[in-house]
Amino acid sequence: MEFENKDVVMVYDTDYQGVAHYASYYRFVTNALYALVKRNLGNILDKYNIWFVIVESHASYKRPLKVGDEITVKIKTKLLDKKSIRFDFSIYKDNELTTEGYLIQVAISKNLWHAVEMPNEIIELLKD
Repeated sequence: MEFENKDVVMVYDTDYQGVAHYASYYRFVTNALYALVKRNLGNILDKYNIWFVIVESHASYKRPLKVGDEITVKIKTKLLDKKSIRFDFSIYKDNELTTEGYLIQVAISKNLWHAVEMPNEIIELLKD
């Protein structure tokens, strides 16, 4: 599955020079993931008492972003197995790639706090 989300670099995302701090890129990606989950999964995660937690992340920064930049975050999902999913992301400003990377998340039980298999209903909604 592929998904796009628009965002804006805010002053709190930047350092004194107005350049986006590396940690802010994860905010941009998290905002996009939240929009993707809300659109595609709605309340299904609550139905199964499942959360997703990050177990691995990576980012490569190609070009700086500055306060006020309008960006597009693109996400592509890839199921790794019944418990984990990889979210490949790329961030663009004016159609130019600024950042790319990935997050790997594992499904966990909200109550037990350990990894669980995703129900087929969720897997179908997140398929490539």
